[in-house]
Amino acid sequence: MKPWLGGLLFGLLALLLIALVNSCSTVSRTVFAPPEIPGANYAGNRACFECHTNYVRIFPASPHARIYNETAAMTGQSGCESCHGPGSKHNEAGGGRGKFIVNPGKDAAACFQCHLEIHAEFSLPQHHPVLEKKMNCLQCHDPHGMDIMKPARGLAMARFNQTCGQCHREQAKPHAFEHEALRDGCTICHQPHGSVNAKLLLDRDNNLCLRCHAQTPGTGAGPPEIYIGVVPHKDYVRLGTCYSAGCHTAIHGSNIDRRLLY
Repeated sequence: MKPWLGGLLFGLLALLLIALVNSCSTVSRTVFAPPEIPGANYAGNRACFECHTNYVRIFPASPHARIYNETAAMTGQSGCESCHGPGSKHNEAGGGRGKFIVNPGKDAAACFQCHLEIHAEFSLPQHHPVLEKKMNCLQCHDPHGMDIMKPARGLAMARFNQTCGQCHREQAKPHAFEHEALRDGCTICHQPHGSVNAKLLLDRDNNLCLRCHAQTPGTGAGPPEIYIGVVPHKDYVRLGTCYSAGCHTAIHGSNIDRRLLY
């Protein structure tokens, strides 16, 4: 083989390797298209203001208002219409619920266009029934206002767990002896969208409780022991889950015992 031909082949091989590396390491961003309304065109947020004054007024303070950014990875930069679809036919019809408009409060498909990871969580074995359309995102989230983590059109949160307490009233009611974890919110133990564990728990069995409560003595303290407070618990945790083995059955709070007993 001629020397110059070998150099040429080596150069081509190097270029091929560089192309392969770049193709594997480069992330191609997906552009999400807003909902489609057959025959409708984009009208802009000003067209929404006349009927939906309050929503349009508070929307600039919402995290969802970032959709105005021209560099955002979504086509049809038109604020409201990025989630509700083009609104020209809706305006021509004089408005009305569900008339030529997409309502994410009825169908979460529009939300899942961007929140792909949340869509995946709702497909886990234990989940809130959003995909079954027995619930919707707006029951827990306000998509228009400053605080997305509160229900739509809800009052300012008087307590951290008010959103969950709308449905889970027994668990969220005040107790004489509260479980301190509730001060950090229900999500300290529960994954609200979906989980592989029963009751939407972050972990299963005693592992959930021991994430906060386990204490182990130093190496000079004899056989391995699990302490909770000053009480050895190694034998207790063998009996089953802390809240189902007949011990701390009032897991959310108790009115009779500070150790969360009924």
